Amino acid sequence: MKGNNDFLSRKKRELGVELNEVQRKAVLQTEGPLLLLASPGSGKTTTMIMRIGYIIEEKGADPSRIKAVTFSRASARDMRDRFARFFPALPPVDFSTIHSLAFEIARERLWRDGTSYQIIEGRTEEEEDGEALGEEGLPLHKRIILRNLFKRVNGENITDDQLEELTTFISYAKNRMIPEADWDSVKTDVANAGDIAREYETFKRTGHAKRLIDFDDMLTIAEESLERDAAMLAKYQRRYDYVLTDESQDTSMVQHAIVEKLVRGHRNLCVVADDDQSIYSWRGAEPSYLLNFKESYPKAAILFMEQNYRSDGGIVEAANQFIKRNKNRYPKNMFTKNGAGDKPKFKRFSDYRKQAKYLVKRLQREEKLSETAVLFRNNASSIVLMNEFDRAGIPFYMKDADNRFFSHWVVEDVLNFMRMTFTDRRADLLERIHLKLNGYISKHQMAVLKEIDNNESVFDNLLRFVKLHDYQTKPIADAKETFQGMRGMPPKQAIAVIRGRLGYEKALEKMCERLGFRKEYLIGILNTLEEIADGLESMEDFAARLKYLETLLRTAKGRRGQNAVTFSTFHSAKGLEFDRVYMVDLIDGIIPSSEDAKYAGPHKKDGGTGEQPLMEEAVRLFYVGMTRARHHLELISYSKRDGEETAESSFMEAMRDIVEPEKRAAEAKAVVAKRLAAGGELAGGGLGREGARGWDSAGEEGARRWAGSGGGGASARRLKASLAPGVPTVTTTEGRPGGSGAQGSGRVRDSASASSGSRDGGALRDRTQLKAGLSVHHRVFGPGIIAKVAGDGIEILFGETNMKSLSVAMCLNKGLLEPID
Repeated sequence: MKGNNDFLSRKKRELGVELNEVQRKAVLQTEGPLLLLASPGSGKTTTMIMRIGYIIEEKGADPSRIKAVTFSRASARDMRDRFARFFPALPPVDFSTIHSLAFEIARERLWRDGTSYQIIEGRTEEEEDGEALGEEGLPLHKRIILRNLFKRVNGENITDDQLEELTTFISYAKNRMIPEADWDSVKTDVANAGDIAREYETFKRTGHAKRLIDFDDMLTIAEESLERDAAMLAKYQRRYDYVLTDESQDTSMVQHAIVEKLVRGHRNLCVVADDDQSIYSWRGAEPSYLLNFKESYPKAAILFMEQNYRSDGGIVEAANQFIKRNKNRYPKNMFTKNGAGDKPKFKRFSDYRKQAKYLVKRLQREEKLSETAVLFRNNASSIVLMNEFDRAGIPFYMKDADNRFFSHWVVEDVLNFMRMTFTDRRADLLERIHLKLNGYISKHQMAVLKEIDNNESVFDNLLRFVKLHDYQTKPIADAKETFQGMRGMPPKQAIAVIRGRLGYEKALEKMCERLGFRKEYLIGILNTLEEIADGLESMEDFAARLKYLETLLRTAKGRRGQNAVTFSTFHSAKGLEFDRVYMVDLIDGIIPSSEDAKYAGPHKKDGGTGEQPLMEEAVRLFYVGMTRARHHLELISYSKRDGEETAESSFMEAMRDIVEPEKRAAEAKAVVAKRLAAGGELAGGGLGREGARGWDSAGEEGARRWAGSGGGGASARRLKASLAPGVPTVTTTEGRPGGSGAQGSGRVRDSASASSGSRDGGALRDRTQLKAGLSVHHRVFGPGIIAKVAGDGIEILFGETNMKSLSVAMCLNKGLLEPID
């Protein structure tokens, strides 16, 4: 014990590092499996480095026999640098990514088999000595191979979006260790994805002189080698006496399998993770491994690092309460000893355009821009911000620059429409857009038109020389007139004409229905183009502005470390921290998205059991965004975009409930007063003015009785979990529904009436039936009034003050709500 204290005291003197009690336990408990659950800002990297140093200095371990694995090369570099700073006299420890470790094993496997290989992912497309593929003479690369296979299987070119989804589909299937025969059961919008993926795997094995491997192959070859070759397994097991894994909530099933095999002998494994920050299920991350850690390692110790050193108290408390919406998690209570600071702030603008202008106005006054981040869910949000900030002269750093916006086919379509206004004599231009405008021009008609070479208007040639149906004549003549009328038109007005009068937006909607594209995403691109066009005088200026912004995006990626505002997605912001954080575009349809109420994707087509709900992952993503802030957190939404109403994110509403409970209570009372003033009894008269406190007194017991009587067939424990409010009610004490602060003895329907099958016949089953102001009867909580429906959340007022946030999907699927006449 004295040696332990000497080590910790010495490091405190040398480095100024003073560990808290949980951190000390994590450092000193070196033998056997340990799961270290590290909340945001809890000092996990410092704890890991101190643990490694302790194992070497006090336990006498050989540094070369310690393996530390992390998620990214940047994290591995950071840990390596910090270890050298903390322990400059010690030999280096092996810090690496899981892919680096897997590649070492896979490379040996291929060498033993006498197999030559070539890596086809990463920067191999830039290598001058790349092998040629087919007649194009292009280097062998994963994306090029998939493009060719897609065209061969589906008979058309793949879009960038489809290619991204196809690569994600393949990576997901392989990281989840799904057999090739079952790949068709994995959900994707890419046509024939399973067939393409299997052909891709065959091509890599047999279509070239060398074995072609991508990053996912490194993992699968390594895992299969350790599983099937006892000698190789023994060799790598003997190599390391201690293994540590960081960011383990982001690792996949195959990655976990590799680590599990390596430590099978000694089981000296330290897994550092936070299940509340698992946000990569779409690429195969398997957080259930953490929740079932004791099943894999029955003698494991689990420690909770809950103290946040990063953020002020107001932010920590709000984030801690928000993440409790989720059920599939370890129960934690993140706290801080920092000052209270400011609570999160809310901004809701009347129009989308005001969001970026507000940020510009706020940040023009900031001197230390590098301590400010603007976070968003989708990269598309960054384009409008970039345009506005550039016009205002505010420098910004793009954390994850994505140039795909500027090469997207929707952007190219709009430019082609504009090009047609300058000349309508080019059949090649019309060919690119003829299926996307009014006129209903078929491919055959287009082929006939292309044979006509008289340098006349393509529309005149269609009308004079191509056989048309009667219904085509007027739209084609109108199209000619419209294009001519657009000449000299400001670009924003021109885009509106393209979307409306020329029928492009309707064509996009039909494509979404037919091909599975996300309508919100494609329409969002059009909205963004209109924002860029705003204030520009000509279509030439618009095209030049797009080129300029594309170049600016590349430039912004190189501003890391400069005094510039950081633009980042929530995903890419993980691990970062800033004094000030602004989370933008917080509306339903973005976060949570329309897909978030469904199961994690890609996923089993039948929705299969055991799949991670995307809604919980969206909650975690929002939580990650909030916990990047040290002192100032602002949540921003708007009520209208491009003339259409938008609903504030249900997550933002949940945060209002947490941060502004008094205001929420006042709103609830106003709803009740309005209802009573109208002359009716509250919720059909079932509760009256006294109101039911529902869950707060007898609700939990009512739930148990309801479950026990067969209502819904769920166990009492499971039912309680499924019906627990997603956010605190206005009668909450310390954020816990049913706390000691709840007064009164509200009535809950008895078990017989709660489980009555006769009531289920009139249960609400369709989301469209859920309207604010509707009186309903909940099978557990009794009568109430729907206050709001947003995303998967529904807020129902039971009694005068008991506002509950429930899951729409749960209420509808279980038939928990009936309308009250």
